[in-house]
Amino acid sequence: MTLVSNDPSWWPFVNATLIYSYFIVASSVGIIYDWGLTFRKEIELIWRQRWSLMTLLYLSVRYTGIGFAVINILISVPTISTTDAVSLIMYKTWDWTGGVVQVLLGVIMIARLHAMYQRSRKVLIFLVVIFLAITITNVVIAAIMTMQITGEEFVLSGTYECTADFVGDSQFLSSMTWILGTVWEVLTLCLAVWIAVKHFRELRQHSTSGIIGDCFTVLMKTHLSYFVSFLVISCFQIGLFSPTFSANPYSLETQTYEGLAQIFSSVQLFVIGPRLILGVREYHAELVANSDTASAMTSIAFEERVHVSTSCSV
Repeated sequence: MTLVSNDPSWWPFVNATLIYSYFIVASSVGIIYDWGLTFRKEIELIWRQRWSLMTLLYLSVRYTGIGFAVINILISVPTISTTDAVSLIMYKTWDWTGGVVQVLLGVIMIARLHAMYQRSRKVLIFLVVIFLAITITNVVIAAIMTMQITGEEFVLSGTYECTADFVGDSQFLSSMTWILGTVWEVLTLCLAVWIAVKHFRELRQHSTSGIIGDCFTVLMKTHLSYFVSFLVISCFQIGLFSPTFSANPYSLETQTYEGLAQIFSSVQLFVIGPRLILGVREYHAELVANSDTASAMTSIAFEERVHVSTSCSV
């Protein structure tokens, strides 16, 4: 049922949603703008290359992000009208989209670590088991939370507001998914740092830096940028539990804080996420153009030669 009202008591809520929608539009435009910036590279490094699992993962994350941006605008901008049923469907789609992309990024991380550990079967099994346990748990939690969502449309002073209300222990369940996600991100970072340090030491001992050292540098830069963005988002999420925000949810400070959290989250998933693959592909293309030794780089794996790896590609 749609509630229509021009009561001034709703104005703080209307102003809050207007402020928040500005940040949503900014994050959505940023996603599409980044796609435009990298589209030429995408044509050369993705579409014109041999298709692989990494190709499918890149395209899935990139173009799911564009759909996410469009849906985010539709459910957040108060001048766009939708029915209760459509609003609820779009909100659930938006919510599950973020979860699906997190899974895809997890698969990308597994592939990168598997390559960095020279296709170690033990490492692959370990990562897959941990990742499946976390993912299945998160899917069950998300399904429970989805069943507890109710939606309603408000027409307030000429604006259209679509609200999604959670009942039960949704806040606790949401915190559980965040904790599990943090465990996974910290685990992958520790494994990446450990193997990178090990390889850099081996390269120094054998005086064989260059291609492999540069490749590990590229991998670690993209991995660290992804983890730093996750750390920033985690700090924002922890800050939302502050009594200051809960006491005045419609204030300018609260909406600005939540808006910035939304921007950082979008950047992590749909800007830095695709660059985990695009950055390594770009490095590979530059190496092919500038070095005759690039012919050895034909797979995602790092093939070991003289105790160090000599191949890198995604």
